[in-house]
Amino acid sequence: MNTKVERNQEFLRNIYRKGPFQGHGFFCMPNYFTKAGYPRDDYTISDEPVTNWIAPLVDHYMKHMEFLDAVDDHSVPTVKLMTGTHIYAAAFGCKVHRFEGSNPAALPFVTSSEEADKLVEPDIWKSPTLYRIFELADALRKELGPDVPFGPPDMQTGFDTAAIIWNKEDFFCAMMIEPDAVKRLVAKCASLFKKVLCELRKEFPNMSPAHCPTTWAPPEFGPWLSNDECGALNEESFQEFCLPEMIDLAETFGGLGMHCCAAAEHQFESFKKIPNFYAFNRVPAKGRGFEPSVESFGNDKGPVLSLGWLDEETIGRLIRNSPETARFIFHASFDDAGKAKEWLGRMSYIKK
Repeated sequence: MNTKVERNQEFLRNIYRKGPFQGHGFFCMPNYFTKAGYPRDDYTISDEPVTNWIAPLVDHYMKHMEFLDAVDDHSVPTVKLMTGTHIYAAAFGCKVHRFEGSNPAALPFVTSSEEADKLVEPDIWKSPTLYRIFELADALRKELGPDVPFGPPDMQTGFDTAAIIWNKEDFFCAMMIEPDAVKRLVAKCASLFKKVLCELRKEFPNMSPAHCPTTWAPPEFGPWLSNDECGALNEESFQEFCLPEMIDLAETFGGLGMHCCAAAEHQFESFKKIPNFYAFNRVPAKGRGFEPSVESFGNDKGPVLSLGWLDEETIGRLIRNSPETARFIFHASFDDAGKAKEWLGRMSYIKK
């Protein structure tokens, strides 16, 4: 293995485990790029052979390795298997809408508890949006060797998937008047997600769980999932419908990382109930930005704050104003290694 990759893996392991402070992490990644002949579709919903995606994914991985050599940051390049958010909902039967210039999305097709109860948990190996992930990863492993590190596909809680399958307005109403029906659908979605996680870990033990941003976390760590619906719920509803699944995943896999796009400060106390909550990526709501995250999770028992696409002023303020116990991994992407190296140089001058 590349010596810089090994060094960075140990550095990042120390951050995630809240070991002796050796500095915050700075992760530089090349922007995604296209070439003539690259497929344009999401590989999970295309009729083309998955091998057509080998070239672009290998090209990006090799470009990231070149970045690491030139920039000497803390990154661990991975082969990105990222998909749209549709993969689990599509397995249940949702149609997928393709957007021009953006990721595809699954469209809801359930409007009532009766329709939800008719759904059967799908078979991974009969669901193209799921089994094509395994096919592509296997093809890439044959291309790059057995030790190649992967990044994960999209990771959605069972609750978030259920909220895609069941028309959102009807879904939220059902939470109030037919809560058991909602829980039955969530249980099916959560069971599928858990089975996918188990199969991925078994088949690809070098897969980093780091979901968003696509940095790196030790493969033995628990799943790093997206939890976006929590912002629309009050604390009681979150604890009733969402938290049990997340605690179960953390207990099953030894911990949990989380990406959250929602205005979710009111759920932070509930997040603290998740065993070994080791990483948190937050897209901040308007107002106080990232400060509530630091106040809640900047202690020695809180998760690493893995943050992406921040301006330099915000990064500087977070480093200077956060407690000594806070640990950050800052993610940024660039068109060329020279710009990345300049950014990393400026970051090294930020002091508390």
